[in-house]
This record gives sequence, structure tokens and C-alpha cells, in this order.
Amino acid sequence: MATMRIEIICTGDEVLTGKITNTNFSYMSQKLEDFGLSVRWETTVGDDREDLLAAFRQASTRADAVIVNGGLGPTVDDLSQEIAAQAAGVELVLNEAWLVTMESFFTRRSRIMPPNNRKQAMLPATAEVLDNPIGTACGFALDIGQARFFFTPGVPRELRRMVEEQIIPRLLARSGEPTAIYLKRFHSYGLGESHVDALLAGVENLVPDGSVKLGFRAHYPQLETKLTVRGADRTEIDRKLAPVQAEVRKRLGNFILGEDDQTLEGVLVADLLQRTGTLAVVETFTGGQVAARIAPLPGGETVFRSGIVARDLAQIGATLGLPTLASPVSTDMAEAVAQSARAQSGATHALAVLIDLDEGADRMDLGGTICLGIADAAGVVSRQSRILGGREWVRLGAVELALDCLRRHLQGLPVTEKTDFEKS
Repeated sequence: MATMRIEIICTGDEVLTGKITNTNFSYMSQKLEDFGLSVRWETTVGDDREDLLAAFRQASTRADAVIVNGGLGPTVDDLSQEIAAQAAGVELVLNEAWLVTMESFFTRRSRIMPPNNRKQAMLPATAEVLDNPIGTACGFALDIGQARFFFTPGVPRELRRMVEEQIIPRLLARSGEPTAIYLKRFHSYGLGESHVDALLAGVENLVPDGSVKLGFRAHYPQLETKLTVRGADRTEIDRKLAPVQAEVRKRLGNFILGEDDQTLEGVLVADLLQRTGTLAVVETFTGGQVAARIAPLPGGETVFRSGIVARDLAQIGATLGLPTLASPVSTDMAEAVAQSARAQSGATHALAVLIDLDEGADRMDLGGTICLGIADAAGVVSRQSRILGGREWVRLGAVELALDCLRRHLQGLPVTEKTDFEKS
């Protein structure tokens, strides 16, 4: 069967005018790509009946499947149900079952359903309801022309549940491809996308039938490496995946910080919990973002002992009883700060993140010198790094570098392995 042609239509004046950033489209496109379903067209339409009808009709002639996002709310500018019925040539009818669902939604929250919400239960007569367990706007699907249309709410968390639980399984069934698909993900810090692409050249060929696809999703400072595997069932998928994922682990080595749903901060908290460890953090310039990655997590109340955040080295020195702290930062200084923070807090581990930012206006060649210190019962380790790219690039890079060096130290790996983002 030929590759399914998919179009996404995003609706709403606020999306068309740029008043809100259209993150829903990027989410949908990436999620579909993870399952081997590529989007061919994207259309953005305002809250106008004629424009919406024209967009639906055009999509119905060129696409096999269309996802329409937005326009399912209770207000007068929410037009998706009305225009879908018009495009399909059917009437709008009250879906009694969804009306009951909405009423119970409000009752559980000790509220009375406003009369205008009844509009959300008016669906095209031929529509198939797509459940929305966390909102009042049900999705629905129906045929318009040659295409199957899927209508989704604009609220991101409602959209994501519907896409993952309702729409992707239906699209896979319609595609004629094997519906057993598995997405394996590797998260890394320190290697750029082109570098990883070169390192992993040929890994797909370990399974010669083309059922394993390698892909990347770069979101500095991390990189996600994806293996999409198709098979008749999970047993076949596991057989195909085993040699490929083993080779990915071998080639990326120490740079893999987690897999699948793991996060860098989650790995750190889990490691510290396992060893009954605790952590103190001292950081400059980053605005407390190192601590913010650790402290809110489940288990953070046990692991996170204290944080010191300041831009002024002298203030940090006064807090820790190190009166001589002053720029330029150095690894010796970072080690002293980490050791003092550990002693003062009583934590088993302490992480110091000291940064000298270049002076001047923000620009691509503006950078920062980063000195890290990690102290524990066995002693102290440190490293120095320099990152260019502007203030935000330095801040993001410093936070990730600090957390990743702590991960490496906890896992017995070298903390000084050079990354692609550092400048000499």
C-alpha cells in the first residue's frame, strides 16, 4: 500500500495571527513521525466559516487522513462541528451519550454545566465519538470526500491523550502496515546531531528488511536518538531491536544519560535514593535551575538537602565561610565551594557550578567559563569548560553539563570527557 497521506489543519484566529505559539502542530507531527506516519501538509485557518469549509474540502481531495485541531469549544467562534457537518453533507444532531458525560464532568466538580456547553454534544450525524477523559470537548471522526477526518480539542493535554489513545491506533489500522510498532529512545548530552548520525551510520542495516528506522530529535542541550521498529508482534520487534540497540549503546557509550522515559534529573534522584545519598547545590548565573531540576521530583524531598543561588561570588563565600572568593573562577575554587557546601549542609554529595560570563551585549560569540566541583566522602573532582552562543545558550549548557557530570561521577564514569558544545 502507498504511504498514507496525512494533513493537519489547525484552527483559530489566535493561532493564525501568532498570538499563541502553535505547539500542537509540532507535537502532532513529531508524534506521528515516531510511528512512521509522515505529515504531508499543514494548514492554519482562522475562525471563518467559508475559509474552514474551503480548507476541509481541499484536504478531503488530497489526503487520506486529516487531523483538525481546535474549534470544539462551547463559544460562538468554535465552528468545527458545524463546518464538518456541512462539508460531509449531514445534519448536526445531539449526542445524548456525550451530553450525559459532560453533565457528570461538571457534577463531579460540584458545578452546574452552563447552557452553552450543550453545543459541544452537537455532532455530525455520521460521526464516531473519540473519547476525551479529561475535558468536555469530545473528539470525533467522520469521512469527508476520500479522507477520514479526526477532530481534536485545542487544549494541549486533551489533544495529546486523544492522539495517543484514539487517533494513532486508528491511523495505523488504516495504513495497512503492521500495527505492532515500538519506539526506542536514547537521550544523550554532549554530542551534536550530525556527530551522532555519523557515529551510528549503518546501524539500521543490522536488520536488512528495512523495518528499523533511525531518527533524531535535537532539543539543545540534549539529543534524542530514536529507533522505530515495525513487526508482526512484540516478540518479532524485540528480536529485531536487540542487536540495533546494543550497537547504539556501544557507539554512544558514556554520553547516553537515559533511555525511553528516563530524564537526567530522574536518573540522578534514583541513584542518590538507592545509595541513601543527599545533595547540596551551589550555583551562579543559572538562577537556581540546577536545583529546580532536582528538588521538585518524587524523592526530591529526601535527596535534596539545600541550595545556594547567587550571582556574586563574595556572597557565596560569605555564606560558606570562604571569604576570598572572587573572579576569575577556577577548578580549585569550585572544589573548595563543593567541599564547604557538603560540610555545611551535611549532605553526602555537593555540586558547585561557578560561571564567569563574558561582558557585553548578548551575541553569538558571547560565552561563559564554567567550573564545576563535586564533593563526596571520597574526595572531590572538578572540570572546567567554556561554552559560546549567548547568555541563554551558556545558561542551558551549564545546567546540563553540571547535572551530567554529577551523573557520570555517581556512575563511576569520567567527568572530563569533552563535548561537542565546548570551545577551547
